[in-house]
Amino acid sequence: MMVTHYNFVLVAISFLVAVVASYTALDMAGRVMEVKSRAARWWLAGGGTAMGIGIWAMHFIGMLAMVMPVRLAYNLPMTLLSLLLGIAASLFALRLVCHSVLPVYRLIFGSITMGSGIVAMHYTGMMAVEISPAIIWDPFWVAVSIMVAFIAAGAALYLTFRLRMRRRAVHLYRAAAACVMGVGIAGMHYTGMMAAHFPEHGHGAPGLNSSWIALLVTLVSLTILGIALLTSVFDARLHDKTNELVSSLALANAELAKRAHYDGLTGLPNRGWLEEQLAVILDNAHRENGRFALMFLDLDDFKQVNDRLGHQSGDLLLVEAVARMKPVLADRGILARQGGDEFVLFMPIERAIEAAGIAKKLVESMAALYVVAEQSVRVSLSVGIALYPEDGRDVRELMFNADTAMYYTKQNGRNNFHFYQKRMGDRQIQENQLVGELHQALRNQEFCLYYQPKFCAPTGGVLGFEALIRWQHPERGMLAPDSFLPCAEKFGLIIPLGNWVLDEACRQLAQWRAEGATHWSVAVNLSALQLAQPGLVAQVLTCLEKYQLPPDVLTLEITETSAINNPQESASRLAQLKARGVKISIDDFGTGYANLLYLKALPASELKIDRAFIKDTDPNSQNTAIVALIIDLARSLKLNVVAEGVETVAQKNFFTGLGCDVLQGYLLGKPLPAKSVIPLLHKR
Repeated sequence: MMVTHYNFVLVAISFLVAVVASYTALDMAGRVMEVKSRAARWWLAGGGTAMGIGIWAMHFIGMLAMVMPVRLAYNLPMTLLSLLLGIAASLFALRLVCHSVLPVYRLIFGSITMGSGIVAMHYTGMMAVEISPAIIWDPFWVAVSIMVAFIAAGAALYLTFRLRMRRRAVHLYRAAAACVMGVGIAGMHYTGMMAAHFPEHGHGAPGLNSSWIALLVTLVSLTILGIALLTSVFDARLHDKTNELVSSLALANAELAKRAHYDGLTGLPNRGWLEEQLAVILDNAHRENGRFALMFLDLDDFKQVNDRLGHQSGDLLLVEAVARMKPVLADRGILARQGGDEFVLFMPIERAIEAAGIAKKLVESMAALYVVAEQSVRVSLSVGIALYPEDGRDVRELMFNADTAMYYTKQNGRNNFHFYQKRMGDRQIQENQLVGELHQALRNQEFCLYYQPKFCAPTGGVLGFEALIRWQHPERGMLAPDSFLPCAEKFGLIIPLGNWVLDEACRQLAQWRAEGATHWSVAVNLSALQLAQPGLVAQVLTCLEKYQLPPDVLTLEITETSAINNPQESASRLAQLKARGVKISIDDFGTGYANLLYLKALPASELKIDRAFIKDTDPNSQNTAIVALIIDLARSLKLNVVAEGVETVAQKNFFTGLGCDVLQGYLLGKPLPAKSVIPLLHKR
């Protein structure tokens, strides 16, 4: 046999190529798993080709490393066939390890298939060697080389699968695994070379010249592997950057979606989001026979706050208003901002009275003063309620009907709530219904009195109270007088209602006097119809006698408008009452038709300055000049002056300084139920 030995430089190069090819295969497998399906096919094709070229180059350089006494040549078609076999085996291997799992049976099958491909590549390449006589093969070493190929293929498949998705220290793991795989691939080649025996007197044949092919194959294969590896590395970094960009875009899209569905000022859902949810809610309610209430809420007098203090202050007021609503709801229902100072509330219910209770609490939550831009302001809330399924079966109809009910509330005194009714736009029908409810309320004694204290200026002592009527409606909750008194007066119910107020106020005052509050007085409002009643004087005196009250503890408040209808008769009745000791107060002074003309004719004891003049405390304003003139006029007529609607410390100090005798307003004391008066005053 021909004596052969190896060029160890080329052996080292072949091992280096095997390691680089293995590392490239590991990196390519990772790229295939990280990208989407269409791009994965390109990476699979490119990675398999590069890996196949690398393994083939390792075998071919290993063959060229063998130094022989004869000059070897290679058959080009067979050499190219061996290259294609190497690429095919690599493609199969790379495709196999890119599954989500690699069970044992698939690993064994893959090892045999890939190993067979490598063996076919090696021995096809050996067949490309053109030497005569032919190479003699040792069956034992051929068998050993095949076993080594299977083992090397199995190790390569397992390591590639295990490392394809590793994140931490990935390059170190892949480098170590590439060395192990390189040893296996090189081991298979050189074991196979041990099976080849060249005849002693053999000679080469014309073909590819091995003198320059080793350098060419080395350079070309390393270049291809290097380009593939660099492309993979750069693409991986680009992929990471792309993922970062995608994450940033996802966050940006999430923020945009939030802004698209939520109000930036209050953080509440907006109308668009609520309507989308309502469509789903309606579908569920229809299937499950559920009920819910849809409420429209609007802040009264909000425009004045915006105009007077600016939009920034208005925004602060909106935020505070929402903060007051949320505890009332307690996560029951969905509150959304409709726009401006309007809100929409969805709330699941079983009975209408539940919606009334929530609406009542929402209205009450707005009652306290707001401090905006270091100024105290007051707004109220008007609420309209539509019920599903009674008032509508789709989103648009429910929204429209709730909005209609809200505007009805605004037109009927505001600071209240109303349920939608089918003919709510017909005022006559609404008034007829309200009249019926008022008759029933009188029969069922649904009315009650709240008492707002009146304070002596400047000492601050409590002088008495103004009796203010409220309606404890069985369905709508506590109603303010503006929502029913106009109707009561229009249809004559103000007479029995006013008689009840007078009787109840005197009864309560007598009870307080029995408890020791003998210095208190009570003020009762008289309507124009009451003042026109011939029996008014007898009615008042009978009530005082019934509860054994001295006449001077009762003040009857009238407006200039109520006295102007029948000035002579009104003045006569009031004069009779004053002669008996009852005090007469002219309410809302300064806004009547002929206040100065009739002031001297009316037997008044005091003037109450209208709250329209109270709001402005600018010393240089026209209102201030008018108030000063009213006070001077009252002093000349020996009348006490009451400033009502005092809501700020500045107003209190201002009107005290002008010489007002009595102060009344939310700053000093809100209207209270009778049972809360004594405990509160003890606390003060």
